[in-house]
Amino acid sequence: MRTYNYRVADVITLGNIPLGSSSPSNMANLHRVQDAVMAAYAFDVIDDVEFILLMDINTSNNLDFQHDGGHFELDDFNDDECRSYFRFKKDDIFRLKHALGVPDRITLPNRSRMDGLEALCLGLQRYAYPCRYGDLVKDYRRPVPQLCLAFNWVTNFIFDAHKHRLTTLEQHWLAPQQLRIYADVIHQKGAPLNNCWGFIDGTVRPICRPGEHQRVAYNGHKRVHSLKYQSVTSPNGMIANLYGPVEGRRHDAYLLRESGLLTMLEGGSHDAEGNLLCIYGDPAYPVRPQLQAPFPTANITPEQAAFNRAMSKVRITVEWSFGDVINFFKYTDFKKSQKILLSSCAKMYMVSAILTNAHTCIYGNNTSSYFELQPPSLDEYFQ
Repeated sequence: MRTYNYRVADVITLGNIPLGSSSPSNMANLHRVQDAVMAAYAFDVIDDVEFILLMDINTSNNLDFQHDGGHFELDDFNDDECRSYFRFKKDDIFRLKHALGVPDRITLPNRSRMDGLEALCLGLQRYAYPCRYGDLVKDYRRPVPQLCLAFNWVTNFIFDAHKHRLTTLEQHWLAPQQLRIYADVIHQKGAPLNNCWGFIDGTVRPICRPGEHQRVAYNGHKRVHSLKYQSVTSPNGMIANLYGPVEGRRHDAYLLRESGLLTMLEGGSHDAEGNLLCIYGDPAYPVRPQLQAPFPTANITPEQAAFNRAMSKVRITVEWSFGDVINFFKYTDFKKSQKILLSSCAKMYMVSAILTNAHTCIYGNNTSSYFELQPPSLDEYFQ
């Protein structure tokens, strides 16, 4: 017979535990109270009505998903399953963990302990496709609150440790000698400009309709509530810079001004000999020494029209990079999960971009294949 070591007063007053509490930090105490209630009922300390009442007010709001115990094992997945669920091959997940600097063991806010590799796999699987936490219980053999805390931990860790890789151009793979290589490759692909090393564009990311400030988040062109981001990409397929978000109604020129990108380009957009280099954007952007755009279509000459067409053929690759982010990590493309007052939408999109760059380092992408230029290795990117 099971032994219960609870006083009647513990059952009646429920100690200092909030009634009906279901937060992760109180889940263990909640189970203890439920055990105490059942013990009191078994020994006739409380009657049927009191038992039903106490169990009702001390029931978790979370669904009770059953699992068989044990621990998550990456070895249970083959390479094809890893590519499908996590977007990386099994061996490359270990490489990614090392490159990101994920600890071997982590402690969650509710003081639960988890293997760092397990937490990373959980984060990758959640970003790869908008699955519910309940769908992950059988693989990770943990309750939903722990899975939620682990996903948030992975998101915060990657963002805090590596966001600088998208917010500054001071990266070793963007050194002056590398920028000259990028410009030469783009020129060899048919671009009239011989000093263009990358491309800039903005993207509209739909969000769930907010309860407040709907007008400022609404993009009239796309007819959707959204956030906007600005990205600069290079011909090796990498996202060199990412800024955002701003309200969906904002113009691309507003993002350019707020991002301070022109200031960064003034100090870093040149080759090893000091020659000026530039990036190229669509007609929404102003023309500056470090930023070029198409000729206006009004009264355009045949030569100018040919220039626009040739540059457009290579500039389209920036759109491919936007597509890579939401194709490899579809969670950020699921509008119902993008709730600006409840979720860290911007942080999750930035993390998806960092993971996309990591994916490109290992496997390449359409842009790197198009320009026949290899991206940096995983270790080089995260060094």
